[in-house]
Amino acid sequence: MMVLKKIFVTSFLFLLCFTFSFGQGEFDLPQSRTDKIKFQLINNQMIIPVEINGVELSFLLDTGVSKPILFNITNIDSLQINNVETIFLRGLGDGESVEALKSQNNFFKIGNTVNVNQYIYVVFDQDINFTPRLGVPVHGIIGYDIFKNFVVEINYRSKYLKLHRQDAYKYKKCKSCETFNLSFYNNKPYIDIEVMLDEKKLPVKLLVDTGSSDALWLFEDDSLGISAKYYNYFDDFLGRGLSGNVYGKRSLIKSVNLKNFELKNVNVAFPDSTAIVHARKIRGRNGSIGAEILKRFNLIIDYGKAKMTLKKNGGFKAGFHYNRSGIVIEQTGLRVVKELTRNSIFDSYGQKNKDKISINYSNHYEYKLQPAFTIVLIRKNSVAEKVGLKVDDIILSVNGKEAHTLKLQEVISYFRNRPGKSIRLKVERDKEIMNFNFVLEDVFKQKELP
Repeated sequence: MMVLKKIFVTSFLFLLCFTFSFGQGEFDLPQSRTDKIKFQLINNQMIIPVEINGVELSFLLDTGVSKPILFNITNIDSLQINNVETIFLRGLGDGESVEALKSQNNFFKIGNTVNVNQYIYVVFDQDINFTPRLGVPVHGIIGYDIFKNFVVEINYRSKYLKLHRQDAYKYKKCKSCETFNLSFYNNKPYIDIEVMLDEKKLPVKLLVDTGSSDALWLFEDDSLGISAKYYNYFDDFLGRGLSGNVYGKRSLIKSVNLKNFELKNVNVAFPDSTAIVHARKIRGRNGSIGAEILKRFNLIIDYGKAKMTLKKNGGFKAGFHYNRSGIVIEQTGLRVVKELTRNSIFDSYGQKNKDKISINYSNHYEYKLQPAFTIVLIRKNSVAEKVGLKVDDIILSVNGKEAHTLKLQEVISYFRNRPGKSIRLKVERDKEIMNFNFVLEDVFKQKELP
């Protein structure tokens, strides 16, 4: 038995390249056939409540991971985990494997579902952290252990998922649905679809990755005609993996075809080969389909029958957007904010008519600690770089709105607006207040196709 106190860890783009065959308990619904669980949808990613050994935490629900991983518990006074041993894990990124603890015999509770003998892997790398990029506490990530035991319905629009016992779930006829067979490798689901590349429809095998906020990742392969060189693109930071940062190219492709469902002008990322060496070892894999596409459907994911059913929701026709500013920000620490408070004072003294009341106002200021939104990366040749913004600038306001009155994702949404939109930023740099103005541009028009 071991008690962990204030361990610091987390991650952004997880794709773990390990699998184990240890026997363990199963999640179950002991008192019902189904359970409904609300989730937060932050940056296209589902954050669900998870209780581990009596401690309430928040986990990202990700079909792209085979084992639950725990990190970022610095603010948890104590968490008991059982039967630990040291191992090393490897995932996306250009770095080395990371050290972790493997623990068994842990009690997990998600909604009304329970597992009394759950494995978990505890990562210690302080650079792996979801929370600064999402702006909400995230302590871990879980995937296969939930999906293998239930038929899982995901409703992105209403932000809930339903877990159904596999022996009790009955499919309904749905003429407007499309159903796909799933194949599995290392307990992760893969789907076969078509994409339009260079005027040709190309069949691709993609990891179904609910933990990715992007629409589509494709692994470049000239022999198959999968290459960014056929498109206008820009180099960008794609995210953080278990083994380091992931960089690559971003572009648009003409369409993605999921049988009769066609999505046009879809965002695509081509990750650098150095970050996906282990992912490319999976035979026949061509990339990943992420939540920017999946959120346009109501999903039924059934690992037991190896199939996934899609039904269009109200967000199907929404456009695909990307960060046009070149700014990557994180919620890092706190800053002191001076806020005006206005108090009302009611007074009937001296009034001839006692039914009349004078209202006076008293203004005073309060100093409060609020989240600090810090620029952690600026894309080369972006509009942000051109106007002189720098890494470590702290954003104080966006288009006249005080940053501390906004959530992190609301600030980011300004940078994903239409081309031609004006952005005004007030920032703090080395205790100096500075103002910057720029216009969002369509970076794909900066170069001609070869």
